Amino acid sequence: MVSSQWAVTRDCIGIRVLTMRVTGEKKGIKAKAYAGTTGVLLAMNLTSAPRRNLLGFAIERKRPARPAEWLTGLLRFPHQVDGTLTPIESRYAPIQKFRWSDYLVRPSTDYEYTIWGAYGDPENLTMREGPSLNVTTESNESGPYQIVFNRSVASSQAFVRRYPEIDLSDPGLDPQVRNRALHWLSGGLKEKILDFIDRAEDDNWALDVAIYEIELADIVERLLEALQEGVRVRIVYHAKSKDRQKKENEEALQPFPDAVKRPRKTSAIHHHKFIILSRVDDNDNRTPVAVLTGSTNFTLNGVFLQSNVVHVVENRDIVFEYLRLFEILFEGNTVAETQEYIQANDRLARTKQQVVFSPRRKFHDLWKIRSFLCKAKRDIVFCTTFRLDPLIMSPLMPCKTDRVLRYGLQNSRSTVTGYHRHSIYVAPAIIKKDSVEGFLRENTAGRKRLIYVHLKAIVCDFTSDSPTVISGSHNFSAAASSKNDENMLIIQGDTRVADTYVCEMMRLYDHYRFRYYVASRKGKGGPMKLDLSVDNSWTNPYFMRGSFKRLERIRFCGG
Repeated sequence: MVSSQWAVTRDCIGIRVLTMRVTGEKKGIKAKAYAGTTGVLLAMNLTSAPRRNLLGFAIERKRPARPAEWLTGLLRFPHQVDGTLTPIESRYAPIQKFRWSDYLVRPSTDYEYTIWGAYGDPENLTMREGPSLNVTTESNESGPYQIVFNRSVASSQAFVRRYPEIDLSDPGLDPQVRNRALHWLSGGLKEKILDFIDRAEDDNWALDVAIYEIELADIVERLLEALQEGVRVRIVYHAKSKDRQKKENEEALQPFPDAVKRPRKTSAIHHHKFIILSRVDDNDNRTPVAVLTGSTNFTLNGVFLQSNVVHVVENRDIVFEYLRLFEILFEGNTVAETQEYIQANDRLARTKQQVVFSPRRKFHDLWKIRSFLCKAKRDIVFCTTFRLDPLIMSPLMPCKTDRVLRYGLQNSRSTVTGYHRHSIYVAPAIIKKDSVEGFLRENTAGRKRLIYVHLKAIVCDFTSDSPTVISGSHNFSAAASSKNDENMLIIQGDTRVADTYVCEMMRLYDHYRFRYYVASRKGKGGPMKLDLSVDNSWTNPYFMRGSFKRLERIRFCGG
């Protein structure tokens, strides 16, 4: 038995269909698929199938006109251990979890997943065929929201398998090898930015850029080419006095005439990362069409190495708000004047989709985010950077135990901290001999701080039919609210957007959670063994009343 959940909404572009979440059940095994753009999250459950002798799940993936493949894992049964952590097919080493993800998928592509139960003897598995789920991954090229995450350093294990012994910081590295490696790390994010710029073809178009860090030559050159082709280009860039980033921005933008660029003089941070695409008439009046926003600075780190997202919005009502704010910035209004404009015009409406700007007074934006966190009933997934304001931190990690699942990563200036329901752990930034992260750094004061997860994203009640996604440049801090130039999108009730975000955010979460396990130790011994269980004892936490894994099993699979 297979069923699909469809949701339909209307926005300014017309009627559209949101993500299809597919569920199926066969021979006592139940499964549910959530499809993003480059990831599919699969959740399993048992309805009547016995747990006795269940050694895990094998997942088979089919694609039209292609041979069937088996999803892989890194863990093995004791008799299969060979001292490496190379992938092994799940039909030989089944997945001993009730949640798994496939990140070897492409956008806008049909896939069929068959879930098999693996029983019996680890050296002679018996396979029980469960349900098959037909899913279509989301598009990142069309629709009202187009969302692209880079692969970033959270793909380091896959990276070093693909590019062994490579050092991207080596000036003597073969340029072709370097470009291929960077293209892979980009995951389409750089290409999305360049394609967005290319939508402005001539003097009938305008591009308005508000940016904190603009150094990547590919992006600067493409904007300059657009200007030379007649596109009306305007740029507002961070220009805090005596700030090193001011100098680097000015050097990158030196070829642009002064008439099209404005330094944003601030005592804080001009932290925006957005580009507005507009049509232009003969009187230079702009009609907004789309905006590209998100967490990505236009730098080597931002585009390729830190975990980031670009989010294209085609909702003209939202894009119009970005354009109105840009005019204030380009006219040279002070931070205080900008704050007055935002207070008067950005009233934190109760609409399902909206953009929220900073700076503002009385932390109203933080209170609004807090309200979503406090109302969450099922789950909260978050990836954030630097220190969070207590208004946000307290509902993310409350002192009292509740029944909300929490999966979080918080990247401070020195560590990556994971949040797992109500527990906290520190994930190592590197796994020795299998890492590309050692040379990365955030371009902030001091320029020595290691930032790997640069996202500013929160998703509430993802497993429900009415999720809330919060994403943008805003770091959920007091400074981001009251001092910095910031923007963030709030999108409610759109499962397509939520599925795309959570599939990628759980990729990051599982990556750093696994690093924590690899580095953890038992007593004075060596690294903890990561073997598969040879019996069904691995299932016990998933059926223990009140346990995190039991809630996860039920909620992710539709309970």
